[in-house]
Amino acid sequence: MTLEYILRVVVAGVCGALIGYERRSRHKEAGIRTHFIVSVGASLMMVISKYGFTDMGNWENVSLDPSRVAAQIVSGVGFLGAGTIFMNKQKVKGLTTAAGIWATAGVGMAIGAGMYAVGIGVTALILIVQFAMHGRSAPVLGAKTYTLSVSLVNHTDPVENLLKTLEDNEIYIVKLYSETTAPTQSNSDIPDTHIESEIQLKMEIKFPTSMRTSDVMLILQSQPDVRKIQLE
Repeated sequence: MTLEYILRVVVAGVCGALIGYERRSRHKEAGIRTHFIVSVGASLMMVISKYGFTDMGNWENVSLDPSRVAAQIVSGVGFLGAGTIFMNKQKVKGLTTAAGIWATAGVGMAIGAGMYAVGIGVTALILIVQFAMHGRSAPVLGAKTYTLSVSLVNHTDPVENLLKTLEDNEIYIVKLYSETTAPTQSNSDIPDTHIESEIQLKMEIKFPTSMRTSDVMLILQSQPDVRKIQLE
């Protein structure tokens, strides 16, 4: 019977990892490891809830209710999911990821309870809906990673404006580095020359295979704060 319990936890982990892979492919806050651990943990707690107290069955004045553990899993994962939700300029982000974590816990609970068909079926349903609703972004899964270096004029929110432009055009950032250079003056003979600093960004990006590097360059060149661009 122990092997059966382990099998339930393993299957739950695989289902959670599949859901997490879809989130990671879109560079969301919670990826494979988070969803894997949530699903495995929920499955383990369900197994313990159903079978971990069988030795107490003959105790007098002891009432066992496995559903109490399930209820605590649901409320506990709710707090975990809330950590992925944030607001930026009146726009809420992370809701889908939070809902995915909550649903992943449900998948783990179902498989931990021995309901393999339900857990696997819900996993497939979540993946189908997620990929269907992001159909245009699907080709980014196998896309090549490029290194992008950008120099920005340090005006009002230049980095935020650039990142929003990339997001709107389905250009995904894998890693991001930035630094601000000291103010420079291009012509020291003219005392009134405007002095301004620059922000140097270096990032690893991915974009759909249907998009060319020249398309990315045009998108970046259209930004007023961009001075220099190098895409490798």
